[in-house]
Amino acid sequence: MLQAATGTDAPAFGRPVPSTLLLADIARFNGRDDVEQGYMRRMLSNLLDRVAEAAGIEPAARRRMDQGDGFLELIDAAVPMANLLRTVLGVVPTELRTLNRLASDSVQLRPRLVLATGNVSMDGHGWTGAALNDACRLLDADAVRAALHDRTDNYVLCVSDAVYWTTVSQNHPGISTVEFHEVGVQTKNGSMRAWLHQPLSAHT
Repeated sequence: MLQAATGTDAPAFGRPVPSTLLLADIARFNGRDDVEQGYMRRMLSNLLDRVAEAAGIEPAARRRMDQGDGFLELIDAAVPMANLLRTVLGVVPTELRTLNRLASDSVQLRPRLVLATGNVSMDGHGWTGAALNDACRLLDADAVRAALHDRTDNYVLCVSDAVYWTTVSQNHPGISTVEFHEVGVQTKNGSMRAWLHQPLSAHT
């Protein structure tokens, strides 16, 4: 269940607010004991803070919601998506190498990440909206879980179809279109299209 958020003021009750969604989930979290889980949550929190810092995102432009085995970041839509995506692609693998090099085998951090966009509102219990629901479905998708299982660089990034067409496909510097490939995600509401990032180095 989504817990209380921290950061900027929440969106007005019932009023949809255009937002960027960055979701992060720790693989095999439930297989760890309490101490290990706490340590891994701190590592993931620090990783997301490092991304925000490197992307130049002010504290007032982001909110975090605790999901137990991960976090959801609600980021002001005014933050350029290309800059955020480029930062995720550059910072996450570098930071993970550092974190995991210093960590024991039992707490190696292997997150699944989803970057999406859409309207989000408050309903009295937390954030809500179709964009949030779809982003959570991508995070839990079998295709995304399988992609992480097959990767050797400790993380996988999935972007929504909207992020792909508005940002990835536009050939921004530092974002390689050929490193994203389309996947279909089956949900109770039908099939949903998304895009998985796979560095060219992973093919060699």
